[in-house]
Amino acid sequence: MMLDKLPGTALDFDERGASNAFSVIQPILDATGGLTLSQLATLTGLEGSTIQNWIKRGWVVPTTGKKYGERQVVRILLINILRGTIKLEDIARLMQYINGEVADLSDDILHDTELYNLMCQLLTEMSLKNLHSRDEIEEEIENRLDASFEGENRRRLKRVLLIMILGYRASYYRRMAEAEFSELEFEC
Repeated sequence: MMLDKLPGTALDFDERGASNAFSVIQPILDATGGLTLSQLATLTGLEGSTIQNWIKRGWVVPTTGKKYGERQVVRILLINILRGTIKLEDIARLMQYINGEVADLSDDILHDTELYNLMCQLLTEMSLKNLHSRDEIEEEIENRLDASFEGENRRRLKRVLLIMILGYRASYYRRMAEAEFSELEFEC
């Protein structure tokens, strides 16, 4: 299975995340009124200083108070998914390509939470159907998008999803290769 963890988190993947991945995290946000920096670091496996740096660089909208809400959490998850295979500056450009300025929701093609859920749905389907080629991935993306995405917005969304899926898969295989390497016994 290509999904060992809920993408962008340290949480083990389970079937609850297959259709609405963020719904696994949402109850935690609702119960706590948002996550503290240490809770977010635990959820994502990131250092707190890394999260703060992404906010300072303008890649994540600043928090109000000391709690991280849905907007911040989902953007951090999206960046975290790709950071193992794509340069951080390029991830920021990719997010801007699909959703414009980070603080302006009016220019979003698709809300970050919907983008995250759609990407997780696609990853789940592709794993179940054993789809691996670029053409198979593009066809699955095309089939998953509804008619509300037209023209340039549809083209951009398809490209971003393809890049995100390929980036996630590359990161997954990298983690597998590193785990295998760590088990090698070298003679000195």
